[in-house]
Amino acid sequence: MEKHEKEKKKLGLSTKIFIALLTGAVCGVLIHYYMPEGYFRDTILINGILYVLGNGFIRLMQMLVVPLVFCSLVCGAMAIGDTKTLGTVGVKTILFYLCTTALAICVALGIASLINPGVGLNIALPEDATEVATTQVDFAETLLNIIPKNIFTSLSTGDMLPIIFFALFVGILLAAMGNRVSTVANFFSQFNDIMMEMTIAVMKAAPVGVFCLIAKTFAGIGFDAFVPMLKYMGSVILALAVQCFVVYQVMLFVFTRLNPFKFIKKFFPVMTFAFSTSTSNATIPLSIDTLYKKIGVSKQISSFTIPLGATINMDGTSIMQGVAVVFIAQAYGIPLTPAAIATVIATATIASIGTAGVPSVGLVTLSMVLTSVGLPTEGIALIMGIDRILDMLRTAVNITGDAVCTTIVAKQQGAFNENTFRADN
Repeated sequence: MEKHEKEKKKLGLSTKIFIALLTGAVCGVLIHYYMPEGYFRDTILINGILYVLGNGFIRLMQMLVVPLVFCSLVCGAMAIGDTKTLGTVGVKTILFYLCTTALAICVALGIASLINPGVGLNIALPEDATEVATTQVDFAETLLNIIPKNIFTSLSTGDMLPIIFFALFVGILLAAMGNRVSTVANFFSQFNDIMMEMTIAVMKAAPVGVFCLIAKTFAGIGFDAFVPMLKYMGSVILALAVQCFVVYQVMLFVFTRLNPFKFIKKFFPVMTFAFSTSTSNATIPLSIDTLYKKIGVSKQISSFTIPLGATINMDGTSIMQGVAVVFIAQAYGIPLTPAAIATVIATATIASIGTAGVPSVGLVTLSMVLTSVGLPTEGIALIMGIDRILDMLRTAVNITGDAVCTTIVAKQQGAFNENTFRADN
């Protein structure tokens, strides 16, 4: 009985967030059109209760960014460092993961630029964000700024590129030094677990935060927000579909000459499981088992590439971040320069290494990507409510990318059974 109740609770969060999104939108529209203007509506309700609770939740998310990303990246880099012992398999896997992530962001930016999901929202910039957005940064300086002068200054100000650089450096050294630094490596692994738990705890407050954020948004702009929100969802779903059913399958055919339709048919149960759980980590055992029994991939390859993929290959998350950047820039009326777009591609690709395979953690790293191009992190409030639905789709894309890469590497290494793949099991 207790187990059943726990399962019900787990399913409850996404349902609660969705209900909060709908009720928040309805309440916001009712406040906008039917509640008379005055001190109670404007000062106490909209800019008081809704503002404090909504932005309080955003602050909780921002509080997690630096420690979560730093520890996740150190652990991700430690995993990459271990791959040196696996020689060509490790190198091929990592290169494939990084290339597909960069491709995913390009797909997302391209589709979002065609659909223009944020055009027409015209949201006023926060005062502090206006200064950031209008400041032009020299590209050479941006490259130099990746190397921190003082890592503690970067950590305290949340300057993400130097943090990423330092975390990767630390992680690679920890992996190279092995048992000599096992205490420090364990510290980062355990602190990373703490940050994961904290993220899950903060996400429990998401329904209240989403309700307040969405209600405040709709209270200010009424029905005008509906169409851009639908366009945002459409952009993300289309980009995910292109990545999953076009980019991955073309790569699978080009590198292995296997039938992509047969691959999708055999792997589809794993995709539906990932969709329902919204976590890449929970799908690892099922992925390895399906790849071995139905597709013909040796467990020696998949037991290495699949867990690594769950750590460093988050193409679905990168797609959401690419579309979100365009959406938020258009919503606030901030033009994206070619240098800013290049920065988004680089930052989101590197950030995917540190995005853990737990529900909605992509929203935390999104604030890092926004900061890297001078966009206000308040924009996350616009997409917070519908993100849980998209998160389920993103996870399915993430694990499909891991499986395609694993199949390609296994085929090239001669660790692939074609008879298993051809069999109708």
